[in-house]
Amino acid sequence: MSSPALLVLYGSQTGTAQDTAHRLVRQAQRRRLKVRLMSLDSYDVAQLISETLVVFVCSTTGEGDPPDNMKNFWRFLFKKSLPAGSLSRLDGAVLGLGDSSYPKFNFVAKKLHKRLLQLGVSMLLPVGLADDQHELGPDAVVDPWLSAFWEAVSVLNPSLADVVPLSEDEPLPPSFSFHFLDEKLGTDDRLKVPSVQTLPSQSCPFPARMLSNRRVTEPTHFQDVRLIEFDISGSSIEFAAGDVVLIRPCNAAEDVQRFCQLLGLDPDSRFVLRATEPSAVPARLPQPCSVRRLLRQHLDIAAVPRRSFFELLATLASNELERDKLVEFSSAGGQDELHAYCHRPRRTALEVLADFPHTAAGIKVDYLLDLFPEIQPRSFSIASSLKAHPHRLQILVAVVHYKTKLHKPRRGLCSTWLASLDPQQGEVCVPLWVKKGTLRFPTDADTPVLLVGPGTGVAPFSQLPVLRLPLRVQRLLLLLRVGGHDEGQTPAPLHGVLQRPGGEGLRPAPGGGERCTRLGPDHQEKRPGLHRRKRQTDAGRRAERSEGRVPAGRRRFCC
Repeated sequence: MSSPALLVLYGSQTGTAQDTAHRLVRQAQRRRLKVRLMSLDSYDVAQLISETLVVFVCSTTGEGDPPDNMKNFWRFLFKKSLPAGSLSRLDGAVLGLGDSSYPKFNFVAKKLHKRLLQLGVSMLLPVGLADDQHELGPDAVVDPWLSAFWEAVSVLNPSLADVVPLSEDEPLPPSFSFHFLDEKLGTDDRLKVPSVQTLPSQSCPFPARMLSNRRVTEPTHFQDVRLIEFDISGSSIEFAAGDVVLIRPCNAAEDVQRFCQLLGLDPDSRFVLRATEPSAVPARLPQPCSVRRLLRQHLDIAAVPRRSFFELLATLASNELERDKLVEFSSAGGQDELHAYCHRPRRTALEVLADFPHTAAGIKVDYLLDLFPEIQPRSFSIASSLKAHPHRLQILVAVVHYKTKLHKPRRGLCSTWLASLDPQQGEVCVPLWVKKGTLRFPTDADTPVLLVGPGTGVAPFSQLPVLRLPLRVQRLLLLLRVGGHDEGQTPAPLHGVLQRPGGEGLRPAPGGGERCTRLGPDHQEKRPGLHRRKRQTDAGRRAERSEGRVPAGRRRFCC
């Protein structure tokens, strides 16, 4: 029997599911299997009927929503016209990544697994439900699930027992090869306005010119909040309440310089990238491309590296001491050590390379795209209206920074990069595009609307009067649209309801068109990595309610 051809399809919003899919592909390559890796929306779903072995790796976003790069696949798969049993020749498995702190935990993976069974897929093992809230992270489920998957594949294909796999310390061939050119960089790498006008999207963002970057908090205030305005004239961008703008940040110039020093690279050298396997060259990289642009705009060298980073780095290490430590970090038993070294202090990939100088100096440039993921775009709430500000788009950015045991403060990549841009020093263009929301307001302007949710969730509706609740209660915001009251003043019908016991009530948002300074944070950077709060038991909560106590850091409201 011939070895099976494996197809790995992933749906990922922030890159975690994609990283897990890459890990599965590397395991297949070590078993000398033919394997392909694609996002779900880039795959021709009509060809699924001709596949024999497929693994679906998908995450769940928002309130049980599929990631952006699998929504087209999702709509097609749930068509009622698809006959039952149409995929009866297919063997498959589903691995989900989610967060149990959300009500619809791993909803996409569960629903996908059920739908594939309806279509006749022979599932090799139960759906894997990885949980980010587990004390060991998603790997607590991913590791045993992958082991069980390969056991099932071996039973399905006995011929694999005769295949001698590659050893774990032997490096796999790189996915891409760099072909450097003789001439150096002659022009800058700034984003050009597309010659053919198209609706801005992730593959074709609009280079919006920054008009202003103004701090709206006092200089002595601990939180640096910026009101940034862009000119979107000629972009065909339209937005309404609930829509978000997406921005892909750039790495700091000093980080790029440090990276080149560690690896001995010339930032001004140019190269042509070619794929060494059946995969496409990243569309965002021009051909030819400079090393500076690759590091500045594409590779996420300032991110906290995942376990797979250490797995690949261990195979490239030549120094015995450094290789032993990298092997420990990439093993299942070394995850506590990895968490203490990397995840808890939020040590970046660049800082890890500085701690392993011999390994960093020996990294071949062909492995860069295998080691470092692509910079992911960040979502920001829109703080303006096209009716009030035609051809303008405003966002509020809270610069993310926090302290760890490391001497250098940790800073959010996107918020720090945006805050550093100064349009008064020269023209600044930021590539962006708008993602439509799903919430629709009543057409009747006199209809009252009450929104309750996390601060980052209701921030897109900042053009409505805002009543700010204390931030310790999940940063809850209540927004009310009621006619007949002065701007910035609590509406009379709710004045008696929104009262804190023993307090002075709730502060309304500032008047005069100002925005709440806590709106619009870069929420992907706001979460403290793998830091997890200890959850109280139901018995403990009942005891608190019976005694009338409120836990430290919490406040009760009668609304």
